[in-house]
Amino acid sequence: MLWSLRCPPWTPLAGAAGFSHGTIIIMRVEFFGVPRERAGVAELELQADTLGQLMTALAMRFPSLGELITGDRLRASFVANLNGDRFVSDPRTQLTEHDCVLILSADAGG
Repeated sequence: MLWSLRCPPWTPLAGAAGFSHGTIIIMRVEFFGVPRERAGVAELELQADTLGQLMTALAMRFPSLGELITGDRLRASFVANLNGDRFVSDPRTQLTEHDCVLILSADAGG
């Protein structure tokens, strides 16, 4: 079965008001498959300027993701997709406000 990795249009999640202006970068993170099971949530919003900062924040917020994240990177069996357009792995990848990062198993959808 083929499915799209397109993120839905960005709208702040409940309770996110007041976090999104100035130099603070808030983006949506969505989890699929094993990452969703480990995190215990389907999506959330976090502040991060780079993919590496996002991974570090996720590991701190969800200790159960520790097996998926090493330092500021996902382990090889997991991938991050930026805005449904491209897969990213470089921790220096810049994130912008309203980005959507999808975290899923590398073999998902296959």
